[in-house]
Amino acid sequence: MLKKSANSSSSLLELWNEELEGKSDFSNYRTKLLDLIRVIASQRPVIAAANIVQRINVVSGDANQTTKSPQDLDAMVGAQLGLETVVSAIFDGSGDYAKTDHEAKFQIHRTFEGLLQQLLSLKWTEPSLIVIHGHYLDSLGLYLRHYPDVVASVVNKLFELLTSLPITIQQQGPSNNSRQARLQICSSFIRISRAADKALLPHMKNIADTMAYLQGEGRLLRAEHDHLCEAFLIMASSSGIQQQQEVLAWLLEPLNKTWTQVEWQTAYLSDPSGLTDMFADTQFMWSIYHTVTFFEKALKRSGTKRSTTAPQAAITTTTATGYLHPMSSHLSWILPPLLRSLTGEIKAAKSMTISEQASLLGETSKPTKGQVAPADGLLDVQREGESKENNIRNWLRGVRDSGYNLIGLAATLGEAFFRCIDGSSVILALMENVQVMEFRHLRQLMHLAVVPLVKYCPAELWQIWTANLLQPIFVHCQQALDYSWSSLLREGRAKVPDSFGNLSGSELKVEVMEEKLLRDLTREVCSVLWVLALPGLNSGLPSLEQLGPVNRIDSSLKSLESFASSSLTGFLMLNVGTALPALRITVEVFSWTDSEAVTKVIPFCGALIHLAVATNRAELRQFVGNDLFSSIIQGLSVELNAVVSAELIGLCREIYLYLSDKDPAPKQVLLSLSDMKQEDLLAFDDCLSKTASPKEQKQHMRSLLLLATGNKLKALASQKTTNIITNVTTRNRGTV
Repeated sequence: MLKKSANSSSSLLELWNEELEGKSDFSNYRTKLLDLIRVIASQRPVIAAANIVQRINVVSGDANQTTKSPQDLDAMVGAQLGLETVVSAIFDGSGDYAKTDHEAKFQIHRTFEGLLQQLLSLKWTEPSLIVIHGHYLDSLGLYLRHYPDVVASVVNKLFELLTSLPITIQQQGPSNNSRQARLQICSSFIRISRAADKALLPHMKNIADTMAYLQGEGRLLRAEHDHLCEAFLIMASSSGIQQQQEVLAWLLEPLNKTWTQVEWQTAYLSDPSGLTDMFADTQFMWSIYHTVTFFEKALKRSGTKRSTTAPQAAITTTTATGYLHPMSSHLSWILPPLLRSLTGEIKAAKSMTISEQASLLGETSKPTKGQVAPADGLLDVQREGESKENNIRNWLRGVRDSGYNLIGLAATLGEAFFRCIDGSSVILALMENVQVMEFRHLRQLMHLAVVPLVKYCPAELWQIWTANLLQPIFVHCQQALDYSWSSLLREGRAKVPDSFGNLSGSELKVEVMEEKLLRDLTREVCSVLWVLALPGLNSGLPSLEQLGPVNRIDSSLKSLESFASSSLTGFLMLNVGTALPALRITVEVFSWTDSEAVTKVIPFCGALIHLAVATNRAELRQFVGNDLFSSIIQGLSVELNAVVSAELIGLCREIYLYLSDKDPAPKQVLLSLSDMKQEDLLAFDDCLSKTASPKEQKQHMRSLLLLATGNKLKALASQKTTNIITNVTTRNRGTV
C-alpha cells in the first residue's frame, strides 16, 4: 500500500517507486490491491479482520506517542484504507453477513470490538493524527450498523476530537492544519451517518444538543456546523419523510430569517456595485456562501431516491400518489434571492485558477476518499497565500456552481418546483449572460441546471420553460462551437473565450486546454440533445416497425402538431427559433472529430427520423433525407467514429428504408457519392427487397457506402482492419 517518497525509510516494504513505475499509475495500482483485499475479506472474513487489526497495531506503534514520523503517517493511512475495505467487504451486504456462522461472527465482533476500544482510548492531539484517528473511526461505520451498542461512544469520541482542536481565524502555519482537521472530523460524522444507517437515530437528540451547545459557546465554525447538519440530514433520511420534514424545519428556520431579509438583497444584489460592497464585508460574504451550499446539501440529502430512466413517468407517479418532497415547502423562499445572486457577471470570476489549469492538463489527481473536497475548504476568511481577488473568484464560482446545482436538484422534484416559481425569473437569471460566458461556465450551466430542467419539466409547461430555456442556449452554442471547431480543424487551434490568466510555460499548454474546453462544451451540448430524445419524454412516438415501410400514403400520416404534447423532440421542431440551431448542431457534429459527442447525438437523430417518417411535415422529411443523411455519411469518413459506426449505419438504413419512397432526397444523396453508379443503387434496392432482417439490411448499407465512396469511409475501413482476432498481439503487456 506504500510508495517510495522522500518521507519513506528503507526499513518499510515498498512495492511502488515513482521513478520506475511512473507518477500517474499509483492510484490504479492501489485500487487493484484494495480489490484483492476485498475479495479475500469476503471469502475469509475472520482471517482478514485479524490481519488488518494486526497491521494497524504494527504501524501505529506506541499509542502514548503524541507525534509520529512522516513515514509512520504514510503507513497508518495505508492501513486505514485496508481497514475500510475489509469492513466494507464483510458488512456491506454483498457477503451476506447475516448468514455467517455464529462462531465466525463472534470472532469478527471480538476483533473489531477490541480495535474500537483501542481507538476510543487514544489521546492523540496532533492535527494529522486526529485526522487519521477520525478516519479509522468512520471506517468502522458498517460495523456500527450491525453492532449499534457502541455508537454513543463513537459519537462522543468524535466530538471530543473536534473540541480538542483549537478554533483559529488565522490561515497561517499550524493553525490551518487545525482548521482542516476539524473539517475532516465533521466529514467523519457524514460518512458514519451514511454507513451506520438507522443505528444513529437514537442519538440524534444528543448530537443536536451538542451542536447547539458548541455553537452557543462559539466553538463551532459555520462550515463545520453545515457538515454536521448534512450528517443530520442523512440520519433523518433513514427514518422517513415526516422525520425529514421536522429536521429540515429545525435546520432551515434560522436561515430563513436572514436569507429572506429585503435589506441585504437591496444593498448587495440590486446592481453589480452592490456585490463589490458585499466583498468588503468578508464575514457576511462567506455566510451567504455557506447558506447557498447548505440549501444544496439539504436538497441532495432529503427525499426519496428516484429513477432517472423515465423522468416523465417518475413525475406523474409522485404527483398521483400525493408524495410531497420535504424540501417542497421551502423552495418558494429559497429561490428568489438565489436567482438574484446568479445574475451578476463579474470579470474576476472569468480568469482561470492554477488548479483549473492543472485539471484541464490532467496534472491533478483525485482526492483520496475521505479527504475534504476543495469547495469545503472555502472557509470564512481569506486563505493562506491567496489574494483577495482569488478569494472573490472562489466565492463567485462556489455560489454560482452550488446555485446551478440547487436549481437542478429542485427540478427533479417535478411539479412541486415548476409550479412554485415563475419560470421567466429562472430563465432570465440563467440566460441573461449566456452571450458573454466562457466555455467552462457554459458547460457548468448546462450540466448542473439546464439538463435537469429539461429532463423533469412537465409536458404542459414545455412552452413556458423548455422552449424559452433552450433557444438562447442553442443559438449561442451553435455559433460559438462552429467558430471554434472551424478554427481547430483549419488552423490547428481552437479559439475559445476563456481567460487563462498569466500561464507560465509553453504555448502548447494553452492549446491543449483550449481544445479540452471545446470538446467538453461540445459533449455537454450534445448531452442536452440526448435528453431531448429520452424515451420517457417521447412516449407518443411510434416505432418504425409500427409505422412499417408499406405505410406510404401521406393522408394516413399525422401532423407534427399532434406530437407536441407526447414528444419533446416533436415539440421542439414546432419552435423554429429553437429547432434551427439545434438541427445545425446535429449535422455539424458529424464533421467534428469527437466520437463521444457523436455518440450522444445519435438518439436525437433517431428521434428526428421517427418524426420524419410518422408526420406529414415536408421540411422535416427533406432535412432528414438530405442534410442529416449526408452528414451521417460524412461522419463515417472520420476514423474516430469507428466506435459508433454500427449505430451510424443503422441510422442510414432507417433513413433510406423508410423515407426513400416518400422523398427523392435519400437516393439523390447516395447518387452524389463519388463512385456511386445507378446500377449499384438498383442492385442495392433489389437486395433490400429480398430480406426483412435489419442486420442484413445494415450489412448491405455498409457494403454500398464503401463501394460508393471507393473505400474512403475511414470509420468503416478502420473497423474492417482491426476486427481480426490477431489484434490481441498489439496489446501493451509491459514487463513483469
